[in-house]
Amino acid sequence: MMEEMVEQIELLLEENNDEQLRTYLNNLNISDVEELIDELPDYGPKFIETLTINRAVNVFRILDFPTQERIFKKLSGNRVAEIVNELPPDDRTAFFSELHGDAVKKLILHLSPEDRKEALSLLGYDEYSVGRLMTPDYITVKKSWTVARVLEHVRQYGKASETLDVLYVIGDKGVLLDDIRIREILLADPNTKVSQLMDGRLIALKASDPQEEAINIFRMNNRVALPVTDKDDVLLGIVTVDDILWIANEEYTEDIQKIGGTEALDEPYLDISLLTLVKKRVGWLIILFLGEMLTAAAMGYFQKEIEKAVVLALFIPLIISSGGNSGSQASTLIIQAMALGEVTIADWWRVMRREIVSGLMLGLTLGIIGFLQVALRSSFSDVYGPHWLSVAITVGVSLVFVVLWGSLSGSMLPLLLKRLGADPATSSAPFVATLADVTGLVIYFSIAVLTMQSMLGS
Repeated sequence: MMEEMVEQIELLLEENNDEQLRTYLNNLNISDVEELIDELPDYGPKFIETLTINRAVNVFRILDFPTQERIFKKLSGNRVAEIVNELPPDDRTAFFSELHGDAVKKLILHLSPEDRKEALSLLGYDEYSVGRLMTPDYITVKKSWTVARVLEHVRQYGKASETLDVLYVIGDKGVLLDDIRIREILLADPNTKVSQLMDGRLIALKASDPQEEAINIFRMNNRVALPVTDKDDVLLGIVTVDDILWIANEEYTEDIQKIGGTEALDEPYLDISLLTLVKKRVGWLIILFLGEMLTAAAMGYFQKEIEKAVVLALFIPLIISSGGNSGSQASTLIIQAMALGEVTIADWWRVMRREIVSGLMLGLTLGIIGFLQVALRSSFSDVYGPHWLSVAITVGVSLVFVVLWGSLSGSMLPLLLKRLGADPATSSAPFVATLADVTGLVIYFSIAVLTMQSMLGS
């Protein structure tokens, strides 16, 4: 389907037939136009210029920022002014917040005095606060109004609203009292007063709330929009689910990148410069490299034990990988649970208890497998020497404690970082694995000293 659209567009472009191109583009879904811009990036500005302003705005708002910026630089002055003025306030704020200050100043000049005041107000909120997401386009009603008056009010002002699914009841000085779904209004008797439909089950966000908190509230309450108030409960705007889904996707992407042991990328992978990509990755690599150097220090500390029982060195990769893998599993599970609001810092003891039990069970499973592997191989060959039973016990017991420690450290680190005000995702799988490598060796050789005293003492 896309190949056919690209061929048709290329044909119209070759013929320089702007009228047919306009008709063709305006009949496509906005998602199809967005895909065409991805396929033919050089013609993105022309497509935005050609579309009707309403459709151009709807296409522009779903593009990623690098594409928006690239297209904006090549648009005519009139089209820039039209798009800036027609963009919904929340999308306009999101776009402005990504631009450099000078560019924002120039674009704000294209706005009407009212929109300019609104844009500057929204930009005044913290970058990652709910205030940056809200739009002031909504419908408010008074509790003393009848349903008939509400419907007349909606007919008169509804076109300018971001959504008509929910109406907001306000009192004196704009204080938010309740919200009512439009379904309740449509099904009520025309003479029913709004106060009779209010149920007091209001859920609202504060403008200063973190965006991550808003994501969790939307997830738990099945709403298409939520009101945003100030500290005095005065209604400032609303946040709609489409903006929350966009932010949730960005948060998820950042967390995945951090879990992989890199800084979050601000642009799509193929758009980011090679030098920036290296800078994003090199910091964590250096930290992890320095951490792994402690592994060599740990092995140096037990050098005499290794020299006396070289067979111990055969199991080093097995031991450290098992601890690292169990730690990575635990950290990934806890980070995801925290992101979904399933686990909080207050749950640390419950998490620890679960990881102690599950870590012991996992460790015992691997320990038994490790013990049996050494025992079975020793029955067919002399690779582990006459002290094979001591080796088997050392490996089995070490796996129990190394996997247990990996599970505990992997689950507790995200909670500790959250408690310290850091991003839990930075306790990434590579970081936990490095920690488990070093501590795993210490555990392994400490147990070896205890279980193989006769061999190591000779």
